Amino acid sequence: MQRVIPPRIGRWLFLCLCASLLALVALDSSGASHSISPLRLSLRTAASSTPAGTPDAAPSSVVKLRIDGPIEPILAEYLVNGIHEAGGEHASLILITMDTPGGLDTSMREIISAILASPVPVAIFVEPTSARAASAGFFILLSADVAAMAPGTETGAASPVFEFFGKAEDPGETMRKKVTNDATAFLRSYVAKRARNPDLAVTAVTEAKAWSEKEAVDAKLVDLEASSENELLSKLDGRQVTRLDGSTVQLSLGHPAIREIGMTARERFLTRIVQPDVFLILLILGVLGLYTEFTHPGLFAPGVIGGICIVLAMFAALHLPVNFEGLLLIVLAFALFVLEAKYPTHGILGVGGVISMVLGALMLIRSPITGMGVSLATALGVAIPFALIVIFLARLVIKSRSWKATTGKEELIGEEGEVRQAVGPSGTGMVFVHGELWQAASGGVAIPAGARIRVREVEGLLLHVEPVKSAR
Repeated sequence: MQRVIPPRIGRWLFLCLCASLLALVALDSSGASHSISPLRLSLRTAASSTPAGTPDAAPSSVVKLRIDGPIEPILAEYLVNGIHEAGGEHASLILITMDTPGGLDTSMREIISAILASPVPVAIFVEPTSARAASAGFFILLSADVAAMAPGTETGAASPVFEFFGKAEDPGETMRKKVTNDATAFLRSYVAKRARNPDLAVTAVTEAKAWSEKEAVDAKLVDLEASSENELLSKLDGRQVTRLDGSTVQLSLGHPAIREIGMTARERFLTRIVQPDVFLILLILGVLGLYTEFTHPGLFAPGVIGGICIVLAMFAALHLPVNFEGLLLIVLAFALFVLEAKYPTHGILGVGGVISMVLGALMLIRSPITGMGVSLATALGVAIPFALIVIFLARLVIKSRSWKATTGKEELIGEEGEVRQAVGPSGTGMVFVHGELWQAASGGVAIPAGARIRVREVEGLLLHVEPVKSAR
């Protein structure tokens, strides 16, 4: 198919696609969670200072990590690498702050395995106020050497949830019992060794029980309550901690030097991709880029950008609970946009396509564990421009089918010219068409020199012509 986008519009589309792709990797650090915060490797001291007149004591090393969001593979990779790095530095303590609604079982087990095998004691602190350590976060909290919670926080509600295409499904009584028993056995395997209440902990799985910070401390599920990190470290200074192997370690946290390890650039980029809003933008950009390349071959840039976006969207789909019905609504919206360009429906199909795409975007990612999904602002901001661009491109393609060819021998068909050498009924003559002399045949009609002719067919280097009647 020939190219139907003017060069100026093609360059404009290319710049729009490039700007959209670059916007995906622009990480805003203000007001963001750890998953999109810039890499920070800072060294700071606690609020307490050395009293005047006393010699400075050697500061203890505390490595700080963050769990602030759903438990997923990239977060697990970040935590495991941070724990290994702290072990290599022989830190005094690993402090993990937590606020999570839960997440994937496989990622949870990977994090717990790293905590249990850590040569450095691990303290997990649920903070700030209103934070929670629910579902998978409850398992991770109880695996720590020291479990602490801030006032106004909660934990528990760790019953397994079965998902298929982003929707909660009932796997059947046998499978439910199998998964529940496996989860409770895994929980018991390390909770008892942490000197916590395993029987009560199991009820978070079997009965979906949850506790406030005071209830959790009283029930011996967590070790202590603290209002801030400094207060927690102050309470842990001199505390004796029993490790998983039964050995005891006395924490020395006087004048702690806290080094916070942030995500690497790679981890931040991948974490950004698996966010629902970014996943939708990548998916739409990928479809739009490939559609532009297929309908207007030769632009190259839209196809390259679209292919990259589709691959990144496929990577995100592996880690997100994608809803099949939402995906179908987006496909339906694309079909409605194309039909709007083909038939004069006065915008009815176009408006229906926008509504279908917005609903599909809102349904595309919906996890019963995390409750996260595509925001309404993103859904509207993607659907309306996508509709306008697809309808515009589709109309260009449909209109191009009626355009006359401007290159090749097909452009001669319908052209008029002048007979320079008479064309006999059964012979050929010479005609002047399109600034060139051609051999011509008339198909049984004698055409004298100087007469006007029109080209009916092109056969190799021979033109089949017919006389043009001059108007009175």
